[in-house]
Amino acid sequence: MGGFSIWHWLIVLVIVLLVFGTKRLTSGAKDLGNAVKEFKKGMRDDERPAQLNDQSRSEDAKRESQTERERDGH
Repeated sequence: MGGFSIWHWLIVLVIVLLVFGTKRLTSGAKDLGNAVKEFKKGMRDDERPAQLNDQSRSEDAKRESQTERERDGH
C-alpha cells in the first residue's frame, strides 16, 4: 500500500488526455485563470469603498472643525 510512482501518474495523465482532449483541458485552464483574476479584482474593489469611507469621514471631521472655528470667530 505504498504511494503512486511517477509511472502511475503518467498513465493517469495519458488517460485524462484521451478522455477529455487537450482542447477541453486548455479551455478549462483558461476559465479557471479568468475566475481567479475576477476574484482578485473583486477583492480589491471591496477594499476600496472602505478606504474611501475612511477618507470621507476624515474630510468631514476637518470640515466640521473648520466650521466650528468660523462660528467661534477664530
